[in-house]
Amino acid sequence: MHAHWYFDFISPFAYLQLPKILALRGRIDVVPKPIVFGAVLKHHGQLGPAEIAGKREFTYRFVQWRAGREGVTLRFPPAHPFNSLAALRLCIAAGSHWNAVTAIFEHLWRDGRAGTNASELDEVGRGLGVADVAGALADEAVKAQLRANTEAALAAGIYGVPTLAVGGERFWGDDATPMIEEWLADPACFSDGEYARIASLPAVQRAR
Repeated sequence: MHAHWYFDFISPFAYLQLPKILALRGRIDVVPKPIVFGAVLKHHGQLGPAEIAGKREFTYRFVQWRAGREGVTLRFPPAHPFNSLAALRLCIAAGSHWNAVTAIFEHLWRDGRAGTNASELDEVGRGLGVADVAGALADEAVKAQLRANTEAALAAGIYGVPTLAVGGERFWGDDATPMIEEWLADPACFSDGEYARIASLPAVQRAR
């Protein structure tokens, strides 16, 4: 079974889900797909949680609490939200393989380091075999691949990160990981009963 894991380095929830997705690779073939979360939000006319006062503060607290509960070392980067384009492009320049995904996430979210430009990503980039990080980030083919990834994600109905797309299903968020496990054990588990009813539940128009 083949799956795509859509993510953006700006998301701490993607960092928290990463080891769980890596663990799933023994059962399904998962391909990492770096995408621009900001472009996804714009496409759907939404704000990110870090752009809403109150929700931003709670989300940060929840992320830190969840990491502690799971025994995951997590330190926020110097600023958030941050421009993640450089990190995404570096990942693509390094081949978008799991070692690159993990190294960049750890640079940003385990070590709490900045990663918004070539200088801030030079160390991790060289560790991934990218000798000229600045050149890699400016490469038109790299930029084009990131755009293509994001457009493909939108075409696949992706509306948030992280999302695992597998077998025609989309599982959004780290907290949906147990749902993935249940679905893998029984792909029909969300098709019957109340799940079938709510799949076509009508929406009531809000008063204006």
